[in-house]
Amino acid sequence: MPAAPNRLKARLAAGETVYGSWLGMADPYVAEMAGTCGFDWLLIDGEHAPNDLRSISAQLAVLRGGASDAVVRVPVGEAWLIKQMLDAGAQSLMVPMVETGAQAQAVYQATRYPGAGVRGIGSSLARASMFSAVPDYLTTADDQICLILQVESLTALENLDDILKVPADCVFVGPSDLAADMGHLGGASHPEVKAKVLETLARIKAAGRAAGILTTEEDYIAEARQAGARFIGVAIDVLLYVQAMRTAAARFK
Repeated sequence: MPAAPNRLKARLAAGETVYGSWLGMADPYVAEMAGTCGFDWLLIDGEHAPNDLRSISAQLAVLRGGASDAVVRVPVGEAWLIKQMLDAGAQSLMVPMVETGAQAQAVYQATRYPGAGVRGIGSSLARASMFSAVPDYLTTADDQICLILQVESLTALENLDDILKVPADCVFVGPSDLAADMGHLGGASHPEVKAKVLETLARIKAAGRAAGILTTEEDYIAEARQAGARFIGVAIDVLLYVQAMRTAAARFK
């Protein structure tokens, strides 16, 4: 029996456009609720949310087999951390702050077993192989890993051609960090930043890779989609929650 098929990976390979939400509340019950809402994918954020291996593992468990595919963003692209997330059952990973082709290649190899990479062999005691219930996991896992590389600095954009040589499934543009690097801290929608983002999305598409972005602005979403984005984050659970709570408080106070 092989590793479970990765629906998100297949959809991106087929040229589909998929829409998702960030999960930053670091709670499995919230993740379970989000899984009923109809998004194509949900991203469990380990970079800017108070998540650790155990909280991420718990959220993967409640999303497993549901309508929304789980993606995990690791805080850094370290091989040991990538290994832990994959063994915990993540099949789709986003790695932030990728700036060179060499770094992208190292991240890619960390997601693949020896022969193609350097992933450690320990899945027999992990959820990834359903605790040894998937006998062919080691020989089939690589084909079901979806890797999303995040480019979010001017250095990354200068090295984008080299990054795009790595066979990742998606290259995701981070507008907020890019804005800061361009001298527009807090200005992810600044015209200069937006122009650079849209240009980069088009470059990614032209290279034959799925392009990704996160923005909650509807006009920006439409422009990004037109430029070539197909992995599109359109919501953030934390913001949805506090906006609704603040609206309710303001209405009755």
